Amino acid sequence: MTDNRGGTTGWVVTANGVDFTGPQNISVSAPGSSSYNTPSATVTGTATVNASNLNPLYPPGPVQTATGVSGINTAVWNPTISVTIPADALAGTYSSTITHSVA
Repeated sequence: MTDNRGGTTGWVVTANGVDFTGPQNISVSAPGSSSYNTPSATVTGTATVNASNLNPLYPPGPVQTATGVSGINTAVWNPTISVTIPADALAGTYSSTITHSVA
């Protein structure tokens, strides 16, 4: 995430996922079905960035929040995203979309 605004307004990164589609739908919204584990961000510039885990992937939630911002700053992190596949899931190809938003 790069903040080129050069101001003092903080920012929040929100993430969420949608159900997997394929031979059958696999939910990412049930408790324990999915997670987005957020490590601390590597930050350049002036910003205090705090990580939050998201469990499950839906509904959307904050994963990084910047406060104490001054000038241009960047934050980089590498989350671990997990999905629990039900024991009775049909074999096949599944797809989902994970979205990151910054406000």
